[in-house]
Amino acid sequence: MKFSGNLLILEKDSQKRQSLETIFSFLGLVCQSGDAADCLSYFEAEDANVDYCVLGDVDSLDCRKLLKEHKDTAFLLCTSKCSEDLSSCANLMGTISNDPNYDEIISLLHYCQSFRTMRRYSRKSGDGAAALIKMLVGQGKAITNVRRLIEQVASTDASVLILGESGTGKEVVARAIHELSNRKNKAFVPVNCGAIPGELLESELFGHEKGAFTGAISAHEGRFELAEGGTIFLDEIGDMPLQMQVKLLRVLQERQFERVGSNKPIKADVRVIAATHQNLEKMVAEKTFRQDLYYRLNVFPIDTPPLRDRTDDIPLLVQELVNRHGKEQKASIRFTQRAMLQLMSCPWPGNVRELSNLVERLLILHPNEIVDVDDLPVSYRGGKLEDDPYAERMALLDSFSVPLPGDEVQEDFDVEEADSKPIDLPPLPVIEGENDMAQAFMPTLSPDGINLKDMVSNIEINMIKQALGQSNGVVAKASEILGLRRTTLVEKMKKYGIVASN
Repeated sequence: MKFSGNLLILEKDSQKRQSLETIFSFLGLVCQSGDAADCLSYFEAEDANVDYCVLGDVDSLDCRKLLKEHKDTAFLLCTSKCSEDLSSCANLMGTISNDPNYDEIISLLHYCQSFRTMRRYSRKSGDGAAALIKMLVGQGKAITNVRRLIEQVASTDASVLILGESGTGKEVVARAIHELSNRKNKAFVPVNCGAIPGELLESELFGHEKGAFTGAISAHEGRFELAEGGTIFLDEIGDMPLQMQVKLLRVLQERQFERVGSNKPIKADVRVIAATHQNLEKMVAEKTFRQDLYYRLNVFPIDTPPLRDRTDDIPLLVQELVNRHGKEQKASIRFTQRAMLQLMSCPWPGNVRELSNLVERLLILHPNEIVDVDDLPVSYRGGKLEDDPYAERMALLDSFSVPLPGDEVQEDFDVEEADSKPIDLPPLPVIEGENDMAQAFMPTLSPDGINLKDMVSNIEINMIKQALGQSNGVVAKASEILGLRRTTLVEKMKKYGIVASN
């Protein structure tokens, strides 16, 4: 996996500095490194473009001041000697361990890149666009191209045609264009052309006068009037009847329309963004969609990629969806590596919408728990994943891990509160005594192998019994000792036939 951007490494140990530079250069970053005295000048240059910065062991450096002065730079800490509390700094993305592995570095860089994306769009249009762009996270060429095209076309008034399968986020793209445009302070009015009967669509779009037809007991503003000065989003434009296509074409050409039952023209200062999951070129050839309207709408096309073509982005999307739905559910969940790999192997015919629905469902079923493959709905388990020793080990450790900072529900990113509201992240905390406990659960593997599920069950049974003993049989107290919800502990006790007693 490749990343892009400029990285500054501040570290006085030349050997450690070289090691970090080798790792990040391999991942595609352009690196500069040195001691603080040598490298801080890079921040002060007029053409400074420091996207990421690794803070190692450096002398006489005010880390907090550095982070506050360079709020657009994503920082990573790579030292255990920093005496300052930097937890309130929103641009501190996490800590690199002494012996980092590939997955750890990749995860931290994903957080850094997402932070940079949100900062860039927040500077342009405030939190509205930033919240939308968070749903377009990813490193793939296709989704990166979508973000680039949004940025290019937003400041113009050109008509945009968004193409893609259902559930790929076409309305998210349309709203992002609106939020980044000069029309952002006016209305964004969505219309689903496929959900409105053809005989009512004209009245819905252009409005009607009193008495224009049976049941028109009063005048009614149409969607184009409601969108005056702003943006109208015509979703599923391919479902629009041919008769209505002619009238829409006239609005695009003349920038005016009449209400049903009136011959008085009304000016239309409205930007038109359309979307469809259908092949409009094929429909034009079959004469079910007007060629002239197609050319009017297709001034600036944007293709939204299906989720099956960007599976590497699923972990980031899941994190964002957990944060978003978690606020409503007042809960959070984590996924084992095996569960995440299983999600990445699914075909996702419903695309991001389907993934969003699944995450919301899992939050309801497993609030504040760790989701493994067996917790996924049957239709998402698919074939059995090939045995992966690393994944199995991570699943074992996940079963007994303490809650991480990232388990908290992440608040919306807010530039004004960046100094006081850090972005909670879930990377790999170092907890005193944790390594010793983890080692106790890692006996030497016999050449004959082991039954991992039985071993995990035995460990759970032993820990539950010890916790119940320490709490004199009080389940609520035992659940606190184990870091579990009371209902979760009760379910495990039922599973293993454990009875609480004094």
